Amino acid sequence: MMNSQLQKLNHAPSFSLLPKSSIHTNYLIRRGSPSLINTLPRHPVCQNHNNKKNSSSCVVIRASSDDQLGSSASAVTATVPTTSTENKSVSVKAVVTVQETAGGLLSSIVTGPLDGFTDLFGKSLLLELVSAELDPRTGLEKDRIKGYANKASHKDDEVIYESNFTIPAGFGAVGAIEVENEHHNEIFIKTIDLQGFPNGSVNVPCNSWVHAKFDNPQKRIFFTNKSYIPSETPSGLKRLRELELENLRGNGEGERKTSDRIYDYDTYNDLGDPDSKEELARPVLGSKEHPYPRRCRTGRPRTKKDPLSEKRSSSVYVPRDEAFSEVKQLTFSGKTLKSVLHALLPSLETALINPDLGFPYFTAIDSLFNEGVTLPKPKTGGFFQTVIPRLVKTITEGGDDILLFETPEIINRDRFAWFRDEEFSRQTLAGLNPYSIELVTEWPLKSKLDPEIYGPPESLITTELVEKEIRGCMTVDEALKRKKMFILDYHDLYMPYVNKVREIEGTTLYGSRTLLFLTEDGTLRPVAIELTRPPVGDNPQWKQVFTPTWDATGRWLWRLAKAHVCAHDAGYHQLVIHWLRTHCATEPYIIAANRQLSAMHPIYRLLHPHFRYTMEINALARESLINAGGVIESSFSPAKYSMELSSAAYDQLWRFDMQALPADLIRRGMAVEDPTAEHGLKLTIEDYPFANDGLILWDAIKEWVGDYVNHYYPDPTLVESDTELQGWWTEVRTKGHADKKDEPWWPVLKTPENLIHILTTIIWVTAGHHAAVNFGQYMYGGYFPNKPTIARTNMPTENPSEEFFKNFLKRPEMALLMCFPSQIQATTVMAVLDVLSNHSPDEEYVGEKLESSWAENPVINAAFERFNGNLKRLEGIIDERNTNLKLKNRVGAGVVPYELLKPFSTPGVTGMGVPNSISI
Repeated sequence: MMNSQLQKLNHAPSFSLLPKSSIHTNYLIRRGSPSLINTLPRHPVCQNHNNKKNSSSCVVIRASSDDQLGSSASAVTATVPTTSTENKSVSVKAVVTVQETAGGLLSSIVTGPLDGFTDLFGKSLLLELVSAELDPRTGLEKDRIKGYANKASHKDDEVIYESNFTIPAGFGAVGAIEVENEHHNEIFIKTIDLQGFPNGSVNVPCNSWVHAKFDNPQKRIFFTNKSYIPSETPSGLKRLRELELENLRGNGEGERKTSDRIYDYDTYNDLGDPDSKEELARPVLGSKEHPYPRRCRTGRPRTKKDPLSEKRSSSVYVPRDEAFSEVKQLTFSGKTLKSVLHALLPSLETALINPDLGFPYFTAIDSLFNEGVTLPKPKTGGFFQTVIPRLVKTITEGGDDILLFETPEIINRDRFAWFRDEEFSRQTLAGLNPYSIELVTEWPLKSKLDPEIYGPPESLITTELVEKEIRGCMTVDEALKRKKMFILDYHDLYMPYVNKVREIEGTTLYGSRTLLFLTEDGTLRPVAIELTRPPVGDNPQWKQVFTPTWDATGRWLWRLAKAHVCAHDAGYHQLVIHWLRTHCATEPYIIAANRQLSAMHPIYRLLHPHFRYTMEINALARESLINAGGVIESSFSPAKYSMELSSAAYDQLWRFDMQALPADLIRRGMAVEDPTAEHGLKLTIEDYPFANDGLILWDAIKEWVGDYVNHYYPDPTLVESDTELQGWWTEVRTKGHADKKDEPWWPVLKTPENLIHILTTIIWVTAGHHAAVNFGQYMYGGYFPNKPTIARTNMPTENPSEEFFKNFLKRPEMALLMCFPSQIQATTVMAVLDVLSNHSPDEEYVGEKLESSWAENPVINAAFERFNGNLKRLEGIIDERNTNLKLKNRVGAGVVPYELLKPFSTPGVTGMGVPNSISI
């Protein structure tokens, strides 16, 4: 009896289109056999709630457990028009596409004893079709149409499951599908297509892991492509819409399991490891003392020695659909980085026994690119060649593994570029960190720190010194008026950490100011570097100004001072410009979106591609990069205070309203508002490659977002009345960035214009900002003398011993090599930067992929095509600019052309390409 019922269920009805007639027939479908009960006049099942949206099908798929298919008569009511084709039942096929997981995991699932038996008996996936509208007679949800999907085929890395349904007349539009996975292991469902409707197929995008019912009896809900703001939600989907959000929020209790899909907030209380070693204890970031954005809650127990800190674990929880490590072609960047951190770095430490040993000659640095470092053989033969073939090679069969770095393009083009002042200056505009340079607007330069603690605030970079260095071509007053003086100011942020860092063996620190002058040909020339150490003990404040003099001793001191500034810039770039302002600040947007915006919300669908894999890469960073004793602490100047410095920068400098590119440029004095100028801005330095390209990308993103938002919010009042949207923005401010929740600069969200600006800012941060500061890391940092991450020795003029200064005079090159990172620090950072600069084969670039929900809407489809066309034009503009010899900051002899904001790229380390999201 049961078998015959299940057989009939497998050929049961599926979804229908929105009815166009107001006359319907009511059917009752009992277990196994549908029967006609009565005919009643009915209202349309799914109304057109907004004249901008055409009537299209909505689908919900729901999987149910076995006891719901018992012998009791569980009824499904449906309505169908009697005066059109919709008064007939419709036969449709549900095609479920399942992605095979890495290593053939799914194959083992399908062929395993338990799950193979499940497939054999046709009980792989249970699907429940949900009508978009309530039953007008009862006011309740219509009963689901249920059926099992069975394995139909397996090709390459996809497994297809199919189920045939007969959707009875009057069921109405399918709004969603609920799915239950009958296997004993999770599976990754890509899409569910419902084929056979008169007006074409209905697509249900999933791209999600579906847990086994044995692990969690909760069914998975997937909505069709049609997007709805909350007030327009079809009546039959309102409860499911709210239920799915409740499931994603969780209750804030317990430790998260790998299979969970719960999004919640916590502080950065998992960076330290006090139970392992006392010196690995770290303060909690996300408090009044150390303000910080929030990260995803894991619920791990607290440490024994510090009740405020969370225990560390071998893997860090992220909601299941945020992970990238199990699906084929989605693992390249993530697994490679894990391999570098967990396998390659320990091998390096074995190969390079002395952790403090520097490079004895510059030729020893060159050998990293032509001879390499011999590594001890891993237990698994060929492991390194499999996961990181770009980095590790076997020269002869059966021979040793060699860590052999690719030569960065900057050295390929000009091996002495890093040594030259003009390249040092150029990189402030077109290098790895184009975000720090600022216009000098106040003179004389003066610290805002407490002089009782940090010493005299006045800078030693005086008017007389500057006018001497610029050869008397103008006075300082003229230079200020003509906007000719710029600065890299790492003084006040670094000074509170200088004496703390100096207590750590193997590193040192200064506060620094670097003054640059804009020449008549539009290029920058460094004028002076000031290094400062605050008072310590009985020693007063020490500070000295270094200039690019012509005598030998002064020139070598200048080179050493530049090395310190480069280390300051590298730390600020990594901890603030890169980590804090992109990775860290974005995680709260993601958590809030998943907790407050339904998957059918148009703004969720707009933002979702820009959140891809960010939480996973952030979790990996907490695990091995920014944690106590991790790569950042061991290889960057601020050492164990690195994350505290990042917190101080968040406290003092981070504002959401300043993350927009135009606002950032104006804040730094690098642009002024000018309605007559292109982009509405006039740049202070006309040839500013990052800003020139970035503003075109910003405008393209803003136009696309504007078209999208204005389509879904034609009435401005809809923004303020959108409960999910308001809940999202409120939670971003009050929970995700809770330590800044009362700041007056947060944008209000009342109009479409407000929304467009907020969304454009977030998308810019995840796409343009991140690409500009990430994918050039190996290009500019792979040859570490160009961008050393740490300065290990003090300047020879700061309280030197007679022997130290004598050795400096005798071999100044050796003093520079000793200041540079050690061999283990340099190779570690080079290996990590190589991976971080790499585009994976499955990279999704901004404006490249048309999401299925956009494709089905003609207005959004056309807007996206315009967006894509604008980005292709940007590529052409960048190519043209890189051939214009008048643009000296981006093209010239031996100069690496500026391509970091070129939208598209091939896989690998290319120095171009703007992915949608922060995925590495």
